[in-house]
Amino acid sequence: MSEPCSGCGIVVPEGTRGCRAMFDELAVRQWYAPLAYPVRRMIVDTYALQHPDEFCASAKSLAAHLTGLCAALEHADHPGILRVLLDWLEAGPTLVKPVLPTTRGRVTIIETFEASCAEQVHATAGRWAHSVWEAHAPLQPQARAWVAEALARPSRPAR
Repeated sequence: MSEPCSGCGIVVPEGTRGCRAMFDELAVRQWYAPLAYPVRRMIVDTYALQHPDEFCASAKSLAAHLTGLCAALEHADHPGILRVLLDWLEAGPTLVKPVLPTTRGRVTIIETFEASCAEQVHATAGRWAHSVWEAHAPLQPQARAWVAEALARPSRPAR
């Protein structure tokens, strides 16, 4: 029986469980497709922000996904931004979880899940990410501040 997902609202068989199954299958398929890690990460962050009860329960997890999406959309030309953000989060910044928006974006996982090739996955994931980012407009200043804080930290030596 089809029902709405409690996170993104998409109506699919088994509702929230069915939506999560699509995400899990998409993640598995990505390992066999020539998608760059930043695109994979953007998909994870986008899905997480649309399903915050499970993936953004703490301030740290919200910060990880919100800054990750900010990085994907506003700092894509920075080659080490994801490592910078991870190092910042591992350093234990003081974080206060802001109130989440009630709307989470009009685009859902469905187009990306149904994409038949890596190029379509990339294109549909970009539309999905922009929709979720727009829905999180009230949190964008916080995301940008966290990214700026991460970028201002001294860089760690290469491994």
